[in-house]
Amino acid sequence: MITALGMMSGTSMDGVDAAVIETDGSRIGGFGRSAFRAYSDNEAAVLHAALGRWPGDEGVADAAEISVASHAALAEAFPEAGVIGYHGQTLAHDPQGRGTHQAGSGALLAVASARPVVWDFRSEDVRRGGEGAPLAPFFHWALAEWAVGQGALSPEPVAFLNLGGVGNISWVDPRAAAPEAAGACLAFDTGPANAPINDLVRARLRQSRDDGGALAASGAADMAVVKAFLRHIYFERVPPKSLDRDQFSGLVEALSSLSDADAAATLVAALAGSVAAGLRWLPSAPASILVCGGGRHNPAIMAALDAALPSAVAPVEVIGLDGDMLEAQAFGWLAVRVMRGLPTSGPSTTGVSEPCCGGRISYPRGSSEIFRHALDAGRGAA
Repeated sequence: MITALGMMSGTSMDGVDAAVIETDGSRIGGFGRSAFRAYSDNEAAVLHAALGRWPGDEGVADAAEISVASHAALAEAFPEAGVIGYHGQTLAHDPQGRGTHQAGSGALLAVASARPVVWDFRSEDVRRGGEGAPLAPFFHWALAEWAVGQGALSPEPVAFLNLGGVGNISWVDPRAAAPEAAGACLAFDTGPANAPINDLVRARLRQSRDDGGALAASGAADMAVVKAFLRHIYFERVPPKSLDRDQFSGLVEALSSLSDADAAATLVAALAGSVAAGLRWLPSAPASILVCGGGRHNPAIMAALDAALPSAVAPVEVIGLDGDMLEAQAFGWLAVRVMRGLPTSGPSTTGVSEPCCGGRISYPRGSSEIFRHALDAGRGAA
C-alpha cells in the first residue's frame, strides 16, 4: 500500500481539500488525516475572474499561481504522504471543442513539495474522445467494495451523488471484478449543483453560500422556471456526458425577477429535478443514493432530493465515509493508479473509446527540466 495525498479545489472555489489515503491503486487500505484551506477573498476573486478562460488568456497565470501556492502550503502539513494527486483548478471545460483546462502546474508543485505529483488527469481522456469528467466513479466503485468488506453495504448496486459546483452521479456494482469491467460503473454529470446557488448569494448578498439552506427554505420555487430548465437538450443526451460550470447560464438569467429567497428555492428545485431526470439512465435502481460534497450540508437540498428521488437518500457518513473529502481522496487514489498504469476512466464513465489511464507524473528532481516542461505547457496551466 502507498500513502498518497489527494488534493482538490472544485468548481465551488471555496478552498482546497486535502486527504490521505492508503491504497495500492486498486483496493483501499484505509483513510488518513484530512484538512481544508479556505481561499481568501482576494484569492477567490482572482479564481472567479479567470473562469471560462484558457491557457494564455488574461488572468489565467495569476489563477494558476494561486492554485500551486495554496496547494503547496497545505501539502506541508502532510509529510507522511509519498505522492500527491493534484487536480488543479478547472477554469473551462469544453470536451467536444477546445478541450479541458485545469490551471496549475503539477511540475511546479512537485518542486515546491519535494514529492512526486500526479496531475493533468483529464486531458488524455479528452484527447481520446472522452468527456474528461467525471473522474471519481472508479473511486466510488472502490469505496463501495470497501464498504461491503466493512459490512456497511450489501453487495448490490448503489449510487454516489456528488454535489459540488456541478452535480454528478456514479452507479456502481461492487460485485464486478474491477471498476473498468463491463457493467461495473455508469457515471455522468447530472446538472448544476452548488455553483449557481453560491453565485446567487455572492452576487446578491455578498455571502459565500446559503448557510444551512435557510434562504432557500424561506422561499418558494418558481416551477415554471424549473420546467423550462429541465427541457434543456442536455437532459436528453445519453450518458456518459459532462458539463461546464456555467453551461446553464439561462437558468440564472431566469431568476432575475425573483426575490432572493424564491431564486434560491428555485435553484434547489432545479438541482433535485435534474438528478431525478438523470435516474432514468441508470442500469437499475440503486439500493440507496449516497450523497457527498458540500450540497449534503444544505438541508433544503437534502429535503428536495428525498422528495424527488425514489431510492433512499442519505449522506455518505452512514457508511463511515467523510463526504467532504471524497473528491480529495479520489485524486490520491487515482494518483496511485496512474503510477501503476491502471485505467482512471472508461467508456461508461467518460465515453472514452476504451479504458484510459490519464495523468502526468512530475518528480522533484531535475528542476531545470521540470521548469522547462512547465513553461512549455504555458505558465502554470495544464
